Amino acid sequence: MKKTAEIVIIGGGVSGLATAYFLAKMGMKDIVVLEKGYIASGSTGRCGAGIRQQWGTEMNCRMAINACDFYEKGNEILEYDDDIEFKQGGYLIIATTEKEHEQFKKNVALQQSLGIPVKHLTPQEALEVVPFLNISDVLSATYCKKDGHLNPFKVCDAFAKACRKLGVEINTYTKVEDIVVENGRIKEVVTDKGNIATNKVMNAAGGYSQVIAKMVGIDLPVYSERHNILVTEPVEPFLGPMVMAFQKNLYIQQVPHGSVIMGKGDPNEPRDFTIKSSWHFLDEMARIACDTLPPLRGLRMVRQWAGLYNMSPDCQPVLGSVDEVEGFYMAIGFSGHGFMMGPTTGMVIAEHILGQESELTKLLIGMLHLSRFEKGELILEPSVV
Repeated sequence: MKKTAEIVIIGGGVSGLATAYFLAKMGMKDIVVLEKGYIASGSTGRCGAGIRQQWGTEMNCRMAINACDFYEKGNEILEYDDDIEFKQGGYLIIATTEKEHEQFKKNVALQQSLGIPVKHLTPQEALEVVPFLNISDVLSATYCKKDGHLNPFKVCDAFAKACRKLGVEINTYTKVEDIVVENGRIKEVVTDKGNIATNKVMNAAGGYSQVIAKMVGIDLPVYSERHNILVTEPVEPFLGPMVMAFQKNLYIQQVPHGSVIMGKGDPNEPRDFTIKSSWHFLDEMARIACDTLPPLRGLRMVRQWAGLYNMSPDCQPVLGSVDEVEGFYMAIGFSGHGFMMGPTTGMVIAEHILGQESELTKLLIGMLHLSRFEKGELILEPSVV
């Protein structure tokens, strides 16, 4: 392991690896990525891996458009020797309350103004997209054919291989134990395999971001929350788009190899690092999924797993540097949307670190700075699960 680095990136998920890739492409040398497990062993590898551009704020729409454009060309851009498996079967998002129905009108107007190919559908039109959808409580739906699903392990493998080709050192099974700060500046990262002298550290530690931040004396207003996922046996393709419902707090998607994955949130989840599976989730998920898509009743469950959402007060990420410690950068608090925004996050943080900020980067760093919470400038996104 290197003893010195221009930057140490903590976290081997999509945010950390994408940032390392863009930094290396932009000319930075001596980049070290530290991951306490294997690549994509944290939140990235445990996510539902959906990619959507259907958001209710311009900021999130623009982040998602940029990420989707990258993922569409990801194999070529990263010169990947495999396939990141971007299946663009679309997202069908259903409204089951009048409030949602009215919000969808606003969302679609915004999305269309930004060039997103989205449509606002009647319940009968939604049936044309998913013929076996239970529309008994559906008031309307939105559909974007360019949304889809990716393989998070292949994505991270592609980024990691591209990083290594560019000279990035990636150290797995390497735990960060402390970060040395002197006179308000980063000096050194302490790991269980030795120390690395550096004046720049990026916190991309996902569910453990608050632990890393405390090492430099910053108490982040974020917490980690378990989210469960259920997966069925693989069957012949029958479900094209991801089916999502904000009010029901669920998503259901058939992945390329045939399994159906599904998840839903639970406001009663403890705020800790628990990732054990829940029987309560299994019961609730099966019930609501079969009610929404009745053919699912015939499928057998294979397994379930859980991962951590790193939740912020407004369910929006924290990006960029901090006022308290020079050389400390963050891409954390994505509240379940970090994977789909990965390429945008990497580009934005890399440009910010190198002082080569594009218009999008200036916008996002300005809006998503940590100081917004103290100022009461929360960004409320109406379209989250």
